[in-house]
Amino acid sequence: MILLYKGGAVVWPQFCFLVERSRAYTVKDKKGKGYWHPTREMKMKMKCFSCFNCFCIKSRERRSHKTTNNSSEASGEPPGHTLTSQPNSRHEQQSKQDSKAEGIPKEDAVVLKEWTFKTSGSITNGKRGKMTARPQSVNANEPFKSSVSEKGDVMDREEKRRETKEKDTHRLKRKNSMTQEKDSRKSSTTSSIKIKINKPRRKLKKDLIPNLEVFHKIDTHAINAGRELRINKVFSVQAITQAITKGAISDLDKLRAIWIWLCHYIEYDVLGYLGHSEVVFSPEQVILTGRAVCSGYSSVCLQMCREAGIECREVSGYSKGAGYQLGQSFRNTKSDHSWNAVCVDGQWHLLDACWGAGYVDKDKKAFIKRYKEYYFLTDPENFIDAHYPEEEEWQLLENPIRIEEFEKRVLIKPDFYTLNLTLIQPKQFLIVTENGEAMVSMSFPQLVHFTYQISQRSGKKQQKLSKSMGFLTSTQHSMKLRLMPPKSGTYELMLFARTGNTSKTFDWICSFQLECPSPKTSEELPENPYVCWGLQPDAPSLGLESCDYGNDIISLESGSYRLVLKTTRPLMVLCELSHKNLDKTLSKKCLAVQTEPDQLACNVLCPYYGYYHLSVFVRDWANEAGSFENAGNFLLHCTAGAISLNELFPSGLNSSCGPGINTLEAGLFEFSHTEALVHTQQGKCDITFQNPQDIDLLCNLTKEQSDQTASQTTLSNHVLFTHNGSKVTISINLPESGVYRLTLFGKSSFKQEFTFLCDYILKNTSVNKWPPFPCMYQDWKKGSVLFEPRAGHLEASSWVKFRVQVLGAQRVSVKGDESVDLQLSESGVWEGKAFTGKGPQLKLVASLSETPNMITTLMTFSVVKPEQ
Repeated sequence: MILLYKGGAVVWPQFCFLVERSRAYTVKDKKGKGYWHPTREMKMKMKCFSCFNCFCIKSRERRSHKTTNNSSEASGEPPGHTLTSQPNSRHEQQSKQDSKAEGIPKEDAVVLKEWTFKTSGSITNGKRGKMTARPQSVNANEPFKSSVSEKGDVMDREEKRRETKEKDTHRLKRKNSMTQEKDSRKSSTTSSIKIKINKPRRKLKKDLIPNLEVFHKIDTHAINAGRELRINKVFSVQAITQAITKGAISDLDKLRAIWIWLCHYIEYDVLGYLGHSEVVFSPEQVILTGRAVCSGYSSVCLQMCREAGIECREVSGYSKGAGYQLGQSFRNTKSDHSWNAVCVDGQWHLLDACWGAGYVDKDKKAFIKRYKEYYFLTDPENFIDAHYPEEEEWQLLENPIRIEEFEKRVLIKPDFYTLNLTLIQPKQFLIVTENGEAMVSMSFPQLVHFTYQISQRSGKKQQKLSKSMGFLTSTQHSMKLRLMPPKSGTYELMLFARTGNTSKTFDWICSFQLECPSPKTSEELPENPYVCWGLQPDAPSLGLESCDYGNDIISLESGSYRLVLKTTRPLMVLCELSHKNLDKTLSKKCLAVQTEPDQLACNVLCPYYGYYHLSVFVRDWANEAGSFENAGNFLLHCTAGAISLNELFPSGLNSSCGPGINTLEAGLFEFSHTEALVHTQQGKCDITFQNPQDIDLLCNLTKEQSDQTASQTTLSNHVLFTHNGSKVTISINLPESGVYRLTLFGKSSFKQEFTFLCDYILKNTSVNKWPPFPCMYQDWKKGSVLFEPRAGHLEASSWVKFRVQVLGAQRVSVKGDESVDLQLSESGVWEGKAFTGKGPQLKLVASLSETPNMITTLMTFSVVKPEQ
């Protein structure tokens, strides 16, 4: 590093001012400190250099620094960073040549000297198993300690006489220069230090151990060797360490063997912890008895690591383990736990063999052996959730936290990280409701199932409450839990999770404390015995497309709702509806389900106000032997427009309402009414569709009696089939207002019986009372059309015009009191008029080509009195 300093050269931070020595002088401030200052008449030449903390060298500073160095050497303290100067012959010669060329006197020539930055001491000694100091955080803003020694030049005494005259004039300039010097010095020092502390990124556990399979051989050997040592009654720390680490080459492998042995052959001393027996502490006693409290685990780990040549420390601090209460304060209390810090590959890591071995069941007062891989070399950012060391440096965090922050952190358990969960909100354990509600949300890369438990403290016991105060929704990559306490108070919330599409038990992942100053509503939500509300996270595997249905409460103001779910393959569906006032029989009359190849639809009626729980179960359509699985749960809230009990759906509806998979398989398509529910305001309607395969069809129309739910009236004469080529028309005349069920059956040529195709639900709001159609007989075949009369009831003693088209007929007649032959028109329609007489019937008969000598009845009409 090169500094300019000689004679008339005044050196400032970042800048060097070249002046004539004969005209430079020194002034002093109020504190008596001297500094270089040029006269007004001087012509200055400014040059910029890249220098390290350049500043003026004064005699007093030089003497002070020499005194400091002497005192440091005498005290035996390690020397700091030092700047020393050595003449640079090349620069000195060049400077002399330049001075000759410019006419500068020899004694005033600027001499360039080379400055060297020397550092004494070492950061680490590089020896395995030894550490020069504990891990310390580095403050980048701390000034660099340095000392400078250099021979100063002689100040011109003649210039001192002008001190008083020029002092006031240049005071402001001096102040500005000093400010610039301070800023530049701070910038230069900070920049240098930042470069010094630039360290490589800390290795995470996943970087150090990308796959646990690498430890399979080591783990197996440690467990088997430990078993043989127990059988042979070997209790020496040295002998055990040598045996279990045999074949391990790296420090990581040796540490792994020690960890596995500790977790499998030392049990937690519950009786000692409860004070029912003497607690053992020394490593020898721990190994002999096979039991220990936390300090016993950490002391044995320390001794074994020393035997294996691994640098290790015991760390004491506070923990959120057995007996911890949410909101508990650790301030002004003694530490309650101990664990270990180990140095592997030059980097410190944390482990807790006590918690890795299992946990304590407080109710049973017993130790439950359950190995937890999580506590082996846990990342400090996660370890701090439940471990707070007494000494800050053993947090191993770049930005250590305070004990107050540790107390506020969410209680997170190991399986939270095992499942790769990320907590979105809240960030602290305490949740306070706003407007009676609170929210917990998480994200995750793979499918996870969740459940939860809510309890409230009653004295010394926690009383479990209904999960009805929570609304849990989950997707493939996120989870939300909406909390709505029915009463004010303090609650404890425990969340559990497991890997999706498995039957494993749910593991505890985290806990919160919920405070509700004032509830939002007094009505509790219905229970949901399944994973969550909305579509289940694994619904896509069941054949359903993802959607946003059910991610929130579905509010209804009309008392009816139609849920549509898209499918990726044909499915069979079953639905269940529950309400606090609904029984099973009534709930079935509130649902109508339609199954189509690419979607499922569920029509819901709500006869009461409040919350409804709608569950959807599916199985593959072709897999008749398969079981139905829950695919979704939807929370409906009816706030207005409740449906009358007389307007519910007919009982006994099939799971296939409306056109769907059944009708397609039968070859029927292009239905005029594609939904299961048909509304008519006139009391009659026509349903059309295509029947290219010409299958036989049959309809059944029924209506429940309002006073007798189980009683139904068959209204077959109110349905009329008309076949026109492949087009089929079903005409319906309804006798009164109300809700009807129209069932369609079909029979193909290779089947002997009619099979169910679909149900239609007809809702008639008309006050018109339409008469039935004529009663059709079997010989009324496809292709035959009744144009008029279409009413099955004819007024007595009246003339009625007949127009029919009968396929294959040679003669068509109307028989009553008298017989009338109809005439065949050019358009192929049989026409004529007949007198009804006194009745009671008129018959339409024909002589068909298949049986020319026989008269066949096609349909009958009832003759009624006008008042009827």
